[in-house]
Amino acid sequence: MAAGDIACDPADPNFNGGRGTGTACRQWDTANLLGAADLVLALGDNQYECGGLAAYMASFDVSWGAFKARIRPAIGNHEHQPTSGPQAFGTNCDGTLSAAGYFTYFGSAAPASVYSFDAAGWHFATLDSSCFLANCAVQASWLSSDLAAHPTACSLVFYHHPRWSSGEQPGLIFRDPFWRAAAAGGADIVLGGHDHLYERFAPMDGEGAASDRGVREFVVGTGGYNLTRIVAPQPNSEARNTRAFGVVQLTLYPDSYAWQFVPIAGQTYSDSGTGVCH
Repeated sequence: MAAGDIACDPADPNFNGGRGTGTACRQWDTANLLGAADLVLALGDNQYECGGLAAYMASFDVSWGAFKARIRPAIGNHEHQPTSGPQAFGTNCDGTLSAAGYFTYFGSAAPASVYSFDAAGWHFATLDSSCFLANCAVQASWLSSDLAAHPTACSLVFYHHPRWSSGEQPGLIFRDPFWRAAAAGGADIVLGGHDHLYERFAPMDGEGAASDRGVREFVVGTGGYNLTRIVAPQPNSEARNTRAFGVVQLTLYPDSYAWQFVPIAGQTYSDSGTGVCH
């Protein structure tokens, strides 16, 4: 199961003792969906506003932290956020751009900003998408080498900022090197967050054109913080949701996969299907 944009800062007025409100801070409710998962992918901005260790312990840890032994995280821009700046709440921050709270909290589950592992016969790789130009290219080169060194039948790449989204977040073009490396390396699924919505795309090639042998992207920014809006539906977008918090559940087989969006209790939205690895 996977989602990003998860836990509110404990100083957020919507935190409400961890229970949230109707429209925000629903990290406890999304955590209640994770019990059946063998593996949980946290897709970045796992802890707002700045990802300091004290905030992680007071919010993420008492919700998603119940499944910490199963979590493999990606790092988001809010994990990098320093104390200073236009953050509305931002308590318990580490005050640096080093993401110290993130690395301390996850420990060996997050050995670096970029890392990879194998599970269920699949290969997984994650990147730090809070990058621009040259740094993105360096990570894309690492991903190309990593996928070439692990030629499994099926592979999944996850990072915080998606390449494609119909939501309101700008600047996704900077992650184009990630997408091209994933497509060229034969990845089957890319997961991201950042836009606080759920979106599923048809498989696409490195140029973003529909392709039976392309990569399928899911944007799953529905982990609890809040939900935002669709701005402009993008080509090859097949499903979109801005009204329900939840997670995407992936069932992984040796040469295929199935997906299902699972909403929190009391909310309704459904999207499901199957895909074949290449």
